[in-house]
Amino acid sequence: MTDRTETPETTGTADQSGSSEATWAIELTPEHPPERVADLAAVAEKEGFDVAFTSSHYFNRDPFVVLSRIADATDEIRLGPGVVNPYETHPVKLAAQTATIDEVSDGRAVFGVGAGDRSTLSNLGFERERPLRRVLETFDLARDLWTGETVTHEGTFTARDASLNLEPPSGEIPVYVGAQGPHMLRMSAKHADGVLINAAHPRDLEWAAGELEQGVAERPADRGPFETLAFGAVSVAGDEIDAREAARPPVAFIAGGATEQVLERHDIDREAAAAVSDALERGDLTAAFDRVTPAMIDAFCIAGTTETVADRFEAALTHVDGIVVGSPLGPDLEDAIRRASEALARATDQ
Repeated sequence: MTDRTETPETTGTADQSGSSEATWAIELTPEHPPERVADLAAVAEKEGFDVAFTSSHYFNRDPFVVLSRIADATDEIRLGPGVVNPYETHPVKLAAQTATIDEVSDGRAVFGVGAGDRSTLSNLGFERERPLRRVLETFDLARDLWTGETVTHEGTFTARDASLNLEPPSGEIPVYVGAQGPHMLRMSAKHADGVLINAAHPRDLEWAAGELEQGVAERPADRGPFETLAFGAVSVAGDEIDAREAARPPVAFIAGGATEQVLERHDIDREAAAAVSDALERGDLTAAFDRVTPAMIDAFCIAGTTETVADRFEAALTHVDGIVVGSPLGPDLEDAIRRASEALARATDQ
């Protein structure tokens, strides 16, 4: 893989035509020990990826600990949480943690923030109240803290005379909002540096692009460029069947929580989706995964051989500036990272 120097700071909103300037990003899930995830990030950097996100769920390893290991194992790839939520952790603390990652990585941090998964938050007793406002207030406050300000805030959360005892060396950490619904999409386009669209299919991405366009129309001129990334489940392998089988777990959770509008957009049988959702609620993961249909995999994951995935990447890139290759990646993680890189190279004519 030839050296690729494009980063989220330089790609902006691109021409959305699948050009070689598309951002290549990857999600690394800390379901594995930090050293293992750091090794995977090093492979991703070697294969030309621009950004490595670590997902954040209470049942996995701490994303910021893992990010510190990734910083040690890599030299150029940008890195950050993808995404943290401001309910489990106070926004001031999230700003400090992200600034620390910027410090230990010599200015390579990005801040991926979103409202979090409602069902996961409910497991911990959190109510996801006023999610759009809370996310916006979180990264607005973080930006002020990163510039050395002392802040007092009364809103969806409280902070009084809060400040940080460090300043991120990058000077300005890019903020990416994880978004799926129309209001969060529009807010991200108006206020953030980028968006992580929770979708993989061109139909969903086309719809999201329309919502983002409305937000961009209200974006202040001094905000600078805005980048759109498709944060999609991807499963790539040498064998089509193996890749699609590995996609069942994430697709089950996506299908089980899909809105009526999304199911209708993809002509997904509602009873089939309800069967997946019911099995998940019972905690019967095996049954949930078994109930995933081929149509669900097609709608909610980019799965298949390198060639198939390259074609799907190319289709997605007509609507976005880049791709986040998300979990599960594939049945063999190192092989999947290399294949995803090859597929992105084909999709972007590189």
